[in-house]
Amino acid sequence: MSGPWTIETLARNGEVLHRHRVTTLPIRLGRAYDNDFIVDDDYAAAHHALVELGPDDGLLMRDLDTRNGINHKGRRVKELTLGGDTVVRMGHTSLRIRPAAHPVPPELVDRTMHGWEGMLPGGAGIVLCVLTALLVAWLLDAGADPERYALYPALAVGAGLAWSGMWAFSNRLFGRRARLGRHLFIVGFGLAALVGVRLLASVVAYAWSLEWLTGYGSHAVVVTVALMIYFHLATVTPQFRRRLRISCAGIAVLVSLLILAGNMQRNGRTADELYMPVLLPPELRASPDVPVAEYMGSVGAMKREIDAERRGNGAE
Repeated sequence: MSGPWTIETLARNGEVLHRHRVTTLPIRLGRAYDNDFIVDDDYAAAHHALVELGPDDGLLMRDLDTRNGINHKGRRVKELTLGGDTVVRMGHTSLRIRPAAHPVPPELVDRTMHGWEGMLPGGAGIVLCVLTALLVAWLLDAGADPERYALYPALAVGAGLAWSGMWAFSNRLFGRRARLGRHLFIVGFGLAALVGVRLLASVVAYAWSLEWLTGYGSHAVVVTVALMIYFHLATVTPQFRRRLRISCAGIAVLVSLLILAGNMQRNGRTADELYMPVLLPPELRASPDVPVAEYMGSVGAMKREIDAERRGNGAE
């Protein structure tokens, strides 16, 4: 293995934080200033490790009898043969050493949407939170209590900042940047989608007598929340998008099954509600009105069915 060699310091998600080139062996690593590579980590020793040519002409890393040692795949090792993809940890610092001839992967298509970072998406997210909160306050008849028009937006913005701040902290912890603006936009858009889906489902269900839209509305909420979490996670770790899609879809299916089972246990039905409690202006009705005689006939048939079921239960 011929030099020069590049020492890469890695973030927790595998992104390269820093690269340093060395041209000769051995390579001394540690916190002291006389090392070939200085490890800026309080948990690393002054002279922590030595990298030299191994018996098979590969790189061999040796621990210099330090307190915290060298860790590879969660296991402490005294010495380790290094390949181009071998990641070792010294204290809290993860690094790898690659020769100049190490192959690099092909160039990726840039799908990171750098324009959706900073003030523009963050401001759009806050505006969406405020507008959605005002809509909810109006739907709840805030005219009787005007303070709701100030309270609901404040609560929405506060919750959105707390939620997106948590994801931004994770983004900074596992990546290079916080990307608070993008996380704020995801929160605002997700909140608007949650309210919009429920509102649209209620209007359509009332207009065309589609009771199942409100009876199973919680599953639409589950899907929306799963999509929000996916976009948050994809912003934090974009290299694992396929795995994240599969994981979020699986969690959404599991939560929906738990909701169905809970409804069945409580109500004897899989629907969230026993009836459609949506009351909107009659002008929104699109289905033809049911004549009174037909309605009473359906009620009579329902009564006969219930009476038969009661007599059967009594006989048992």
